[in-house]
Amino acid sequence: MEIKTARLTLLIDPNKKAAFERLCARQDRTASQVVRQLIRDYLAHHGVEYIAGGGVEPAVQAVARTARPPKRSAPVPSPARLNPRRR
Repeated sequence: MEIKTARLTLLIDPNKKAAFERLCARQDRTASQVVRQLIRDYLAHHGVEYIAGGGVEPAVQAVARTARPPKRSAPVPSPARLNPRRR
């Protein structure tokens, strides 16, 4: 279980929220517990590893296994290099 927490705010249809909260109550779970489990399952499904908060490491350090580093673009020449007279 995570020790440190961060707030996640989302907008949802009021009727959907009420139905979700009723279902959570019937299952004797809080909405927060269910959402946290959904997020853990979603991360696992997509192969994302993270370090849970509470340790010495940063609270969240997500790294996708399939993610590639962004391509580096060619350096942009300075205006002086484009126009040698302009210095």
